[in-house]
Amino acid sequence: MFKNVLIVEDHEMANLSLRSVLSNLGITIADTDYVFQCDSALTRVQKALRDGKPYELMITDLSFDDDYTQQKISDGKELIKAVKNVQPDIKVLVFSSENRALIANALFKELNIDAYVPKARHDAKDLKSAIETIYKNKKYVSSNLRQKEENIHHFTEYDKMIVSLLSSGKSQKEMPDLLRENKMEPSSLSAIEKRINLIKTTLNISNNPQLIAYCIANKII
Repeated sequence: MFKNVLIVEDHEMANLSLRSVLSNLGITIADTDYVFQCDSALTRVQKALRDGKPYELMITDLSFDDDYTQQKISDGKELIKAVKNVQPDIKVLVFSSENRALIANALFKELNIDAYVPKARHDAKDLKSAIETIYKNKKYVSSNLRQKEENIHHFTEYDKMIVSLLSSGKSQKEMPDLLRENKMEPSSLSAIEKRINLIKTTLNISNNPQLIAYCIANKII
């Protein structure tokens, strides 16, 4: 079984649950082997490589809440890219509230992840099966993944521009001037906020990082 595992999860309860599952598999996780931010995760991977004790498996979420610390890497997809650049052979298990087969399939194809498990009922059992499967050098796709996209939003060029601006780090308060520069209307802050909320509601997405991840995974932006 895996000896060196890194957990990247910013919600403490999910972090504790992951550690419990790993413990049941006989995997011991030190305090330094779980982090709450993507930048810290990349630093840990680099240090483990320098110390000659590389991580065999990284378990990461896709979206992370904003805090007061500016991060160079803000989401799980970019983290996986960065980690694989320094350690291509590391195995990656995505454990995310994004329960969409389209997103999972895109990550398997583009980043060659090893497993995808949605945060859902019975996810502890799902995680255990995933870890056991990828330890045998096989891919694992959770049976709990939603295969049918029940909520569909047809993105206009206006929508794509707004999400692209979010992805580039622009705040909603900065968008009115940028939209006017590109001759896009409506450009008022209230209209922008309403449109973003409409898209998230239609897609059943709870925050902007998840919206950005969804659009990137589905090649909308």
